[in-house]
Amino acid sequence: MSAQSDVMVVAGILPLSYRIVPTAVGEGPAGTATRNYVARDSDGSRWFVKAYPSGTDLDAERQALELGQFARLGGVPVPTARRTLDGGLVAVAGGMAVSVAAYVENAETAEGGLSGDRWAAVGETVGRLHRTLARHPSGPPRRAAAREVCDVKRARQRLERLLARFTKEPPTSEFAAWAQETAAQRLDALPTVAAMLKALSPSLTVQTVHGDLASPNLLLRGQRVAALIDFRPPIHRSPVWELGRIVLDPRTVLAQPDWPTGLASAITAYQAANPALPAEELIVVPRVAAGYLACSVYPLSEPVDDPGAVTPELEAYGRNRQAAMVELCERLPEAEEVLHDLLR
Repeated sequence: MSAQSDVMVVAGILPLSYRIVPTAVGEGPAGTATRNYVARDSDGSRWFVKAYPSGTDLDAERQALELGQFARLGGVPVPTARRTLDGGLVAVAGGMAVSVAAYVENAETAEGGLSGDRWAAVGETVGRLHRTLARHPSGPPRRAAAREVCDVKRARQRLERLLARFTKEPPTSEFAAWAQETAAQRLDALPTVAAMLKALSPSLTVQTVHGDLASPNLLLRGQRVAALIDFRPPIHRSPVWELGRIVLDPRTVLAQPDWPTGLASAITAYQAANPALPAEELIVVPRVAAGYLACSVYPLSEPVDDPGAVTPELEAYGRNRQAAMVELCERLPEAEEVLHDLLR
């Protein structure tokens, strides 16, 4: 379908499936795997319409949407999902599958990084999120081996496979050559990473989490959190991993020289909102964040896995991830000392 015909299909689905009479429909913010639209209704309200590509696991998407609405019941700022006339969260019509949610007005993603009061605002919101999701029907929090959070053995296998593919398909771009070199450096550094991760407790808490709490899925309005969006289907992962992933986003770490102080503000607010997570786990947030980056092959693998996805923005992000990993490792003692003083 052309972009114009897609807009026409969306305009037809809204009144039939959602009882929304659109006065205007246009393309919305770009999605990673979806095409997004913004519709205005006769009351002047705006709606965010997500169109799923053919082959999408719609049952998984429904589960993800339901998880977001469960979090909303706990006071987490999640946009209200509009249900279809038959009570569902996904409508299929005209060869298209869509979901609809209230549009978040006057907000920006957290891709610009955290600073000022945003540290505490994000910490409090993520704490409330994890406190709420700990009660999700998918199961209560439990303990899991720390290696499930940062798996050095698995990282070695992935890096070795990636380097073997680079050998078969020699880099043809500057970024691909950098990715190959960086993957080799990470492989060589894994013994040091393993030693760093030995300081973790043998087990860590895992529970239902957002699943993709990255900067594009955190919307800010001024110094406050406007919304969390794009949940994944329920899965048990480390809340420490998820907290570190968002508050120690590479762009924040590189832009804020005082990030250990900002991290302390975020964790103070998180603990107040979710006191159930042990303090000894909150202390290792920067260690887990550093280990996670060191064990990741993304986006180093993109030049061979999906060359079309390699954009200047992705290249910059990849270099930032590497630089942030180095920064986190170098300043880990300082950051953990700040957290020890705060939490002990």
